[in-house]
Amino acid sequence: MVNSNFNQKWVPDVIEALIQKYKSQVDFLAIRLESMEGTEILLRSGKVETLSTGVSVGGQVRAYHRGGWGLSSFNKLDTLELRVQEAIAAARWVGNDENNLAPLAPVRDQKSLIIPIQATLAQKRDLCFHYDEILRSQSDQIVSNSVSYNDSTQTVIIANSEGTLIEQAWSDLEMRFGATARKGDVVQTARETVGSRLAFTDLEGLDTQVKSAASRAVSALDLPVVQGDTYTVVIDPVLAGLFVHEAFGHLSEADMIYENPDLLEVMALGRRFGTEDLQIFDGASILGHRGSYFYDDEGVPATTTQLIKDGVLVGRLHSRETAGKLGEAPTGNARCLDYHYAPIVRMTNTWIGRGMTPVVDLFNDIPVGVYAKNWQGGMTNGEMFTFTAGEAWMIRNGKIAEPVRDVTLSGNVFQTLGDIEAIANDFFWDESGGCGKGGQNGLAVGCGSPSLRIRDVIVA
Repeated sequence: MVNSNFNQKWVPDVIEALIQKYKSQVDFLAIRLESMEGTEILLRSGKVETLSTGVSVGGQVRAYHRGGWGLSSFNKLDTLELRVQEAIAAARWVGNDENNLAPLAPVRDQKSLIIPIQATLAQKRDLCFHYDEILRSQSDQIVSNSVSYNDSTQTVIIANSEGTLIEQAWSDLEMRFGATARKGDVVQTARETVGSRLAFTDLEGLDTQVKSAASRAVSALDLPVVQGDTYTVVIDPVLAGLFVHEAFGHLSEADMIYENPDLLEVMALGRRFGTEDLQIFDGASILGHRGSYFYDDEGVPATTTQLIKDGVLVGRLHSRETAGKLGEAPTGNARCLDYHYAPIVRMTNTWIGRGMTPVVDLFNDIPVGVYAKNWQGGMTNGEMFTFTAGEAWMIRNGKIAEPVRDVTLSGNVFQTLGDIEAIANDFFWDESGGCGKGGQNGLAVGCGSPSLRIRDVIVA
């Protein structure tokens, strides 16, 4: 059952034997072993900055006692018993409360989402150079560009003192492209990101998207700057997916909620946030997306959690600890970037449900507005958000008009959800996400949404 990259003496029966030996000393004990191999390539303006392949093997021990956690991570598997003792000692030192872990039936299972990445290192490198040449050849106004490639295949074994023993494995691929253009004092940057858990071929044949990044950067140099004001805006599925992930999804993570009484009051189940057309979900159980898996890093089966139903808040995302503290069910959202980190509550694939309005009708009756597509960047601070669009046009008399640049959308997420006037009948999954939280940056996620029409958005 153990991947060949693991030392063969650390087979599951030995791991379970260690757990049996020490489990009486704490309320809960878990061992997570991980083996990962992958490739990383980075080109900047035609020069190789990174070209590497590697294999990493390591693990972590988590102990829980009277409400206190102990964590010990390691990459020398022959020190595992010592790490068990360290984690137990830490948990017993800090624990002074009660056991709040939500109950969970033990699971014994083996699952794999590994895909064969049949390209050689030379082929991956050549693909990066191909896209680099496309970026640099679009215009002499392109002053810098970057192409990055990453793939990884990861195998994880989880065993705990409740009898769970799981092995799961998956592959992940991602490429990022960026181009920066300059004309005098005006500098514009455009980006594209493509991710997949299905096939290496998903990263081939991206010439049109790569050209688009370069051409958008160049064309933006001569565009007028949007006039700051409050507008009705129409946003495409990519920007809408970023909005639901960043602005709303993080507020649905229960570790953010139970530690903040004010937020717990704001995010009270049963509170209305939008019209009856608004449905928001998060879940890892729909396979094929970058946030998908069979079990989270606590061994909880993946689920799909409806967060907003008919405009009303009905759910939130949990680890076993947050579920226990709030008296709710675990949702399978405890994730860690790798064995160096403890699992924390994270989104998986987050999406807004498809609506009924034809996309063309979203623009009707807008005398002056903004149509924003794709994303360039953004930030959130609690319930406040600011996102920069990758492309934008003015809307005039219900029609898409002249393009503009430097379009930044700002607002309060709760007010903005209530200001959604129409949800389109299109839908797109964006697999380009890499989420950051608690120092664990770049965790693969998926985002999906239809196009949205929103009133009273601050545009600057």
